[in-house]
Amino acid sequence: QEQMVESGGGLVQPGGSLRLSCAGSGFRFDDYSIGWFRQAPGKTREAVVCISSDDRLAYYGDAVKDRFSIWVDAAKNSLGLHMKDLKADDTAVYYCAAQSCPLLTSEPTFWGQGTQVTVST
Repeated sequence: QEQMVESGGGLVQPGGSLRLSCAGSGFRFDDYSIGWFRQAPGKTREAVVCISSDDRLAYYGDAVKDRFSIWVDAAKNSLGLHMKDLKADDTAVYYCAAQSCPLLTSEPTFWGQGTQVTVST
């Protein structure tokens, strides 16, 4: 079955950088719009970045534009997220997912267990 496993989260100070990775299995990346979303306690899901299956373009959420970047290796069924200039508001559980794109208008089709990113001094 479809599976995605995130890794790379942790504690980082404001202004720091972090790289997240995701390993997928049981599906072809090319069949879905894939990317990352995040969710903080008490808040709704927030799109981080996704690559549309329609146009193959990357779409970034307003809160992370110019700070985060996505990479994808379809042959290896893997993707990642490079985060820089991290802020306290970036604190959340980050999920890789097959998700609607460019807008996160519905619950993702499937996603991983998530990895916690905490930005704090």
